[in-house]
Amino acid sequence: MTTLPEPTTPPDLIAVENFFGPPTRSRAVLSPDGTQVAYLAPWRDRLNVFVRRVDSDWATPDDEDRDGDGAGAGAGNDPAGARRVTADPRRNIDSFFWSADGRYVLFLQDTDGDENWHLHRADPARPAEPAVDLTPFPGVRLLQAHLSPQRPRTAVVQLNLRRPDLADVFELDLATAELTAVAENPGDVVSWLHTADRLLAHTMEEGGDHVLSRWDRGERRPIARFSGTDHPFGLQPAVPTPDGAGLWTGSSRGSDRTRLVRIDLDTGEQAGVDSHPTFDLDTPRPEADPRFPSSLILHPGTGDLLGVRYLGERQEIHALDEHFAEVLPRLTELSDGDLAHVSCDTTAQRWVVDFTHDRDPGVTWFYDHATGQSRRLFRPFPHLDPATLAPVTPVTMTARDGLDLPCHVTLPVGVEPHRLPTVVLVHGGPWYRDSWTFDPEVQLLANRGYAVLQVNFRGSTGYGKAHTQAAIGQFAGRMHDDLIDALDQAVEQGWADPDRVAIYGSSYGGYAALVGAAFTPGRFTAAVSYTGMSDLVDLVESVVPFARRSIENSFLRYIGDPEDPDQRADMLARSPISRVDDITAPVLLVHGANDVRVPRRHSDRVAEALRARGAEVEYLLNETEGHWFINPDSNIELYRTLELFLARHVGGRPGPTVPRGPAAPTR
Repeated sequence: MTTLPEPTTPPDLIAVENFFGPPTRSRAVLSPDGTQVAYLAPWRDRLNVFVRRVDSDWATPDDEDRDGDGAGAGAGNDPAGARRVTADPRRNIDSFFWSADGRYVLFLQDTDGDENWHLHRADPARPAEPAVDLTPFPGVRLLQAHLSPQRPRTAVVQLNLRRPDLADVFELDLATAELTAVAENPGDVVSWLHTADRLLAHTMEEGGDHVLSRWDRGERRPIARFSGTDHPFGLQPAVPTPDGAGLWTGSSRGSDRTRLVRIDLDTGEQAGVDSHPTFDLDTPRPEADPRFPSSLILHPGTGDLLGVRYLGERQEIHALDEHFAEVLPRLTELSDGDLAHVSCDTTAQRWVVDFTHDRDPGVTWFYDHATGQSRRLFRPFPHLDPATLAPVTPVTMTARDGLDLPCHVTLPVGVEPHRLPTVVLVHGGPWYRDSWTFDPEVQLLANRGYAVLQVNFRGSTGYGKAHTQAAIGQFAGRMHDDLIDALDQAVEQGWADPDRVAIYGSSYGGYAALVGAAFTPGRFTAAVSYTGMSDLVDLVESVVPFARRSIENSFLRYIGDPEDPDQRADMLARSPISRVDDITAPVLLVHGANDVRVPRRHSDRVAEALRARGAEVEYLLNETEGHWFINPDSNIELYRTLELFLARHVGGRPGPTVPRGPAAPTR
C-alpha cells in the first residue's frame, strides 16, 4: 500500500452498515497440509466457516445457498471449491481453527452471549453433514482446549462440568466426542496446563502469588512461584516448549518491561529467551481478544518458536528461527501495515497472512516461500476506500503527576482541525490498551466529523508494569484524572471544542463514561456507557463462579475487597450509582441482556434513577447479546443509535438515512 492522499473536503458519509455489516470474508487460516483455507463468510447474515482450495480463483463468490434449502456450498457444487462447513443462522462464529492433522475444523460457540463456550467439530470432507457439539452440556463452559500434533485425534480440555466453580481436565476424542477424565480439581486449582508429557496445576497462595506445580495422580510437586502483583492474570502467554520440559511465558521479574522467558519445568528456573529494549511483549491483550494475534508465532507442526511480537507505537517482530528470518521480510513486503494473523503449513513454506493498518480494514495474502510468489486472496471490506478514512496518530500527553499517557488521536479528514466536536473513547479492561489499528468505531466517528481521543490511562497494559500498577486504588481517581488531563491538552492544542465533548466506552470504558458524567458533570456534553459497570461492589461480588479464585490480583487489588467494610465503603464512593443524582448530561446506556461480566442491572439501575428525576436517558437493551455485541444486526442498531444520539447532543454529522430492519427488543 502506498501513502494515501489527504482529502481536502469531508468525504461522503459512510453508512453504518458498511462499517458493521458482515465482511465478505475474514480470518483466513491455512490447513496443515497447505492446500486449503478455512475462513469466515456470511450465510443468512451470520458469519459461518467456509473452506476453499488455496489455489482456487478467489475472485469467485462463495456459494451462499441463495435458495435457502441448506444445501449451498455443502452440496459441493461450487467450481471454485468453496464449501460452507457450518450452518449457524443465529449467531456469528468468531473463533475457529484446524485440528492438528487438518481432518476437522473446530470452532467455539456460545448461546446469545452467555460465554458458556462449546467446542464444535465440522468435517470439510463432508460439508453437508451438520456440525457436532463435542461438549453438549448446558451451562458448562469450555475453559481451554489443548491440541497436540503428536496426538491429532484428541484434545485435552478443561470443563466446569462437575461444579460451576471448578475446572476439571478431560481428554476428548474428536471423532467420537468421548470424554475421559484426566484430573479432578481438588478445590484450589485455578487452571491447568498440559504439555507433551505432564500436567501442570496453577494455584494461588494467600496474598495472590501464583504457584505452578506438577500434577501426578493427585499428588503435586511445586515447581515455581510468581509474584501476583507482576502477574495479575497468571502466566501469559503460557506455551509449552516442544519437548514438554519448558514453558514460554512473559516475565517482568527485575524489570519494568515484559520479556519472553523459558521456565524449566523441573527446576523452576527462568532463562531469558528474547526481549526488546523499550517495548513490552504484546500480552495480555491477545489472550483477552481474538481479534489480535498471539505474541508468539509458532510452527504448527513442531511447536517450535518462530517469532515474538512487541508493541509500541507500531509492532516489531523478532525472528527467532533461521527459516522464519528469511520468510518474515517477504511477508512484511506485502503491506505497509503491521503483520497480524499468520498461519502456515507444516513445512513453513506456504503462508496465509493478514495485516493491521489504521485506515485499511485489512487484506489477506497467500505467500509461497518455495517459489517466492504471492497473491492477494481477499479484502474483508472491499467497499471501504482507505483514502476516505482517517489516519490514527500516536501521541504522548502528560498526566498532572508527570506520568506519560500514550494516546491515539484521529481527526476527521477534509476538515480544519479547530474546535471540533470530540469523543473521548475509553477502552475496556482496564487491563487492555488501544493501538494503531483499524477500528470501525473510530472510523465511524471520524466520518461523522468527530475528533476521537483514545487515552492509554494508568492501568492500561503494554507500557510497563509501573504504568499498569499506578492504577491500584485509583478507579474514579487518577485513572479518570488521566482522561481529563489528556482532554485538557487536546483543548489547549486547539482541535477539541471544550463545549462539545462526549465520553464513550464499553465495559471499563462504560464505567469511565458514567464516572465522567457523575464525577465531572461540567466537562462532558453527553455520555455513552456500553455494558459499563455502575456499582463496583456488585461487580466484584457477581464474578462468575469459576473465575472467583483468579480475581485477587485484579479486582481485589485494584478496586477493593467488599468483605472489608472500609474498602466496601470506598468502592461504593467510587461507583457512579452513588452519584447518579449529579449527572446532568444526556446519557445513552447500551447493554446485552445476557451479559455475565457486567450484569444488566448495572444499566437498569442507572436508567431507573435518571428517569425517576426526569433526566434525559436512552436505554438500548438487546435480548440476544452479552458483554459484546456479535451479530451484524445488533451492531448496526447499536451504532445507528449512537450516531443519532451524538448528533443530537454533540453536533457531528448525522449519518445517511437507511431503512431500518427489525430491531432487537429495547426498553
